[in-house]
Amino acid sequence: MKLCLALAQINTVLGNVQKNLEKHLAIIEEANSRGADLVVFPELSLTGYVLQDLTPMVACRPRVDDPVFAPLLAASQRLDIVVGFVEEDVRNRFYIAAAYLSRGKVLHVHRKVYLPTYGLFDEGRFFAWGDTVQAFDTSYGRVGMLICEDFWHASPPYLLWLDGADLFIFMSASPGRGVTGKEVLDSSRWVNHILRAYASLYTSFVAHTNRVGFEDGLNFWGQAALYDPNGDLLAEGPAFEEALTLVEIDLNQLHRTRARLPLLRDERTALVQRELNRIVSDRTHFSGR
Repeated sequence: MKLCLALAQINTVLGNVQKNLEKHLAIIEEANSRGADLVVFPELSLTGYVLQDLTPMVACRPRVDDPVFAPLLAASQRLDIVVGFVEEDVRNRFYIAAAYLSRGKVLHVHRKVYLPTYGLFDEGRFFAWGDTVQAFDTSYGRVGMLICEDFWHASPPYLLWLDGADLFIFMSASPGRGVTGKEVLDSSRWVNHILRAYASLYTSFVAHTNRVGFEDGLNFWGQAALYDPNGDLLAEGPAFEEALTLVEIDLNQLHRTRARLPLLRDERTALVQRELNRIVSDRTHFSGR
């Protein structure tokens, strides 16, 4: 089976959901006209990143009666869509979230599990954290989604792999930080290191979208990327500019790679569960003694 994936690295207007929605719909139309089966937008693509006190004003709910999601769900009749947004739950808590839309339905919503509160990040002040990491079924196989800080921790990708994900979709609003001697951003270099590592370790496809543009002094670097189950880079978007990067992937590569390298077959999940239970029960690991 083939899948044409469109990675949309966009510049988002902070707090202007209507303007961002219009951009999404235009890009979705372009992706559809170019033959894409699935288009993926970055973290908080509908709202912008440095929201702070704007958070309650831009929140929405991924339902057909929501004025933001209604046109997106209609557009998903033509191709599958992944969008980033602020979700408000029934108890009026706010989450950094991503929704996978297909054929007029919301197939899955992932709420960001890890909220960074170090360096220039302060997400924990304004958002609640998600508490589930689950894969889900689509027309193109089983998919798992993570948002930025989630995939800097080893456990969420591992859990998605065990839950059957063959395509990992990672979304970021990652600002540029640090320049190496080769004029490559430290932030982009480290992200691409771990994308390649996950693709290789989990013999799966790994797609990543990151936004571009300036916001509150931050400069987002873009460079959407897709790695195959061998850890090879299949496509990469440009740095610091909006782009729609399309690439066709052969899902049969999963079979070829895993026949050669049966890491999934040989994974000892019962051993992992037993040792995790032991570690959690031994509080000295967490007390520092």
